[in-house]
Amino acid sequence: MPQKRERLDKLLVERGIVKSRSSAQAKILAGEVVVDGFPVKKPASMVREDCSIDLTGKDEEWASRGAYKLLRALDSFGVSVKGRRCVDIGASTGGFTDVMLQKGAEKVYAVDVGYGQLAWKLRKDSRVIVMERTNARTLSPESFEDVFLVTIDVSFISLRHILPVADRILDGRGFCIALVKPQFEAGRGKVGKKGVVRDRQVHEEVLRAICDFVHQETNFMVKGLEVSPILGPEGNREFLLYLEKGGGAGESSGQERCRENMNEIIAEKIEDAHSPGFFGGKTQRAEGGLRN
Repeated sequence: MPQKRERLDKLLVERGIVKSRSSAQAKILAGEVVVDGFPVKKPASMVREDCSIDLTGKDEEWASRGAYKLLRALDSFGVSVKGRRCVDIGASTGGFTDVMLQKGAEKVYAVDVGYGQLAWKLRKDSRVIVMERTNARTLSPESFEDVFLVTIDVSFISLRHILPVADRILDGRGFCIALVKPQFEAGRGKVGKKGVVRDRQVHEEVLRAICDFVHQETNFMVKGLEVSPILGPEGNREFLLYLEKGGGAGESSGQERCRENMNEIIAEKIEDAHSPGFFGGKTQRAEGGLRN
């Protein structure tokens, strides 16, 4: 008789490992759930009811749910920040900053135009340089020391205004992970009610336009693209863009190869983002899904 199977995200809740389906889905998509010795990254995966489940992530809560976005990026792109200096543009409460510190960053510059949002545990951490009330567009290399990685999570502004800043900050070789929010990149006529972009064609247009901008207007090369594991405000699908600057010999030819492959990569990630089970299925999305 075949063994009974259950959805992994549901089983995590039933066993009391996490408090909610949304928390389960976030941990699964962040690569923090191991089933019978193997990592599983799809919330809708059907597993044996008696399977062994282990969590590889930390038990404590992150500064914000946005942490799961960067966790996904670091894991997918194979980026290590241990012993490195990083800049978090759009730090807000500090989800990205928190992740970089927990992953061993030597120092994180937390930049935000707002004030008083950064979590207290980060504000009092000596490794965090708090740069509040700071317009990212005014930043210069002189404000930082030997930056390895710039992360970007901004709202109500296009990445076209911020990516050149990251390019400027990285004086030499470095990397950038930018959160692409289609609702702030698409034209006004392509954004639906409550600022939500649901049309997969618009998602594709946005990603193509951003990648073209990167290659034409900055010194970065697109190295990778991933779907954010959690939905943005009001249920917007978001994407994680991985960029490299100063790759050295063969950079021009590598950039051409990257452009050639980008259409295929974008199509693949759009398909992932719109697949029924990626964010936990239609029922979960109707209930609100995963949001930051």
